[in-house]
Amino acid sequence: MTSPTTSGRASAAFAGTLVGTAAGILLVAAAGTFSMTVGGIFAALAIGVPAVSGAVVGAALTPGHTRWNSR
Repeated sequence: MTSPTTSGRASAAFAGTLVGTAAGILLVAAAGTFSMTVGGIFAALAIGVPAVSGAVVGAALTPGHTRWNSR
């Protein structure tokens, strides 16, 4: 049985992966605009690194917890 925190972290990690992948795709598209050829290794790294980073950041941030004090 998963707790709400685990489910929230998984969702945040998935959302971070999607955002990172989108950023990587934009990076590859921009590189392709300035260069006629984009190597496969560069494309894989440019999409993979932001995707993994987004997943790590999404998993590290606990949803629903902020430092803001409403007093």
